[in-house]
Amino acid sequence: MNSNLSAPPHLFQPLTIKSVTLRNRIGVSPMCQYSSDDGVATDWHLVHLGSRAVGGAGLVIAEATAVSPEGRITPGDAGIWADKHVEPIARINRFVKAHGAVPGIQIAHAGRKASAARPWEGGAHLADNAGGWPTLAPSPLPFGDDLNKVPRAMSEADIVRVQNDFVAAAKRALATGCEWLELHSAHGYLSHEFLSPLSNQRADKYGGSFENRIRFLLETTRAVRAAWPERLPLTVRISCTDWVDGGWDIEQSIELARRLKAEGVDLIDCSSGGTVPDAKIPVGAGYQVPFAERIRREAGMATAAVGSITEPTHADEIIRNGRADVVLLAREFLRESYWPLKAARALGRKDSLTTPVQYGRAW
Repeated sequence: MNSNLSAPPHLFQPLTIKSVTLRNRIGVSPMCQYSSDDGVATDWHLVHLGSRAVGGAGLVIAEATAVSPEGRITPGDAGIWADKHVEPIARINRFVKAHGAVPGIQIAHAGRKASAARPWEGGAHLADNAGGWPTLAPSPLPFGDDLNKVPRAMSEADIVRVQNDFVAAAKRALATGCEWLELHSAHGYLSHEFLSPLSNQRADKYGGSFENRIRFLLETTRAVRAAWPERLPLTVRISCTDWVDGGWDIEQSIELARRLKAEGVDLIDCSSGGTVPDAKIPVGAGYQVPFAERIRREAGMATAAVGSITEPTHADEIIRNGRADVVLLAREFLRESYWPLKAARALGRKDSLTTPVQYGRAW
C-alpha cells in the first residue's frame, strides 16, 4: 500500500497496491447482471462495465463469476470455468484499461444458493427438471424461503475439486488481462457457508471450531495466491457479520483478516449478511463502514468500504479519516455511471479526472 505523507489522503488520490495503481479510490463493486449465455459475457457486460471506466472509476470489478457451472447463482450468471469465457472478458478488460481504470474480477461459487431463477423471474430455486441443478454446501441445510433446495454435504473430494476450480479460474482471469482478483467469501455463498456456524455443522476438520471453519477459505486462498502473480493484488470479500446472534461476527472477521494477510491477501472487501433470510440488517448510509475501519486498524491491512455510500462528501470522509482505502459503489453506479466525474466536480477535484475527448464539452 502506497501512502503520500505530504498531504492527507482523499478520494481522488491514487492508490498503489503491488504493481497496480488506481487513479482514485473509487471502485465499481461486483454486481450480478444475470445476462450471460452459458457463462459467456455479452455486449451488455461491455457497455455496463465499460461505461463505468469511461465515467472515471479507478477500479472496475466484474460481477461474481462462477468457477464451475454448479457454482452459478442462476443460469444467466457469468462464468470462467471454460476457455470460451476468456476472450469475451478480455475484450471488456481492454476497453476498461484503455479508459484509465484497473480491470478486476470476482470469482465465486454460490453453494446452497445456486440453481435459482433470475431475480426478475422470481429468484426461487429451480427444480432440476426445470433448468436447475443439484447444489453443494458444507452441510445439508437449505437457505430457506424460496431457496429451499437441500444441498448435498460436500465430501473432502468435493472440497478439493472446488478449490482446484478456483485455481483454474484465477489462471483464466489472468489470461483475460484482469489485474485485480477478488475471492467471494460473503453473502451466504459457498465460502461464507463454511465460515458461519449457522450454515456449517460439519464434524470433520472443516467444521466446528473457528480454526476448522476458516480452513476452506485459507486453503483456497493459499492455492490461488500460488497461481496468481505476486505482483498483482489478491483480495477477499467477506461478510463481516451475519447480523444474527451465534453467527459469524466482526471479531471473527478481524482474526480471519489477520490470517488472510499472512496468506498474501492484500485487501479485505468488507460487506455483511446473506447467510440466513431473516437477519435484521440496519441498512443506512455507510452502515458497513465501521467493519472496514476496524479490520483496517486491528488487522493492519487495506480495506474496501461498501454499502449505501452515495454522497461524494461521505465517500471522501471515509478515505480522509482512514476508515478504508477504497470506496466501492454498487447501486449508486447503476443510477449514475459517471458518478466519479460528478464527485470530482462536487469536491473541487475536476482536474483529477480526464474526461473522454468525445464528452469534454459536457464537463
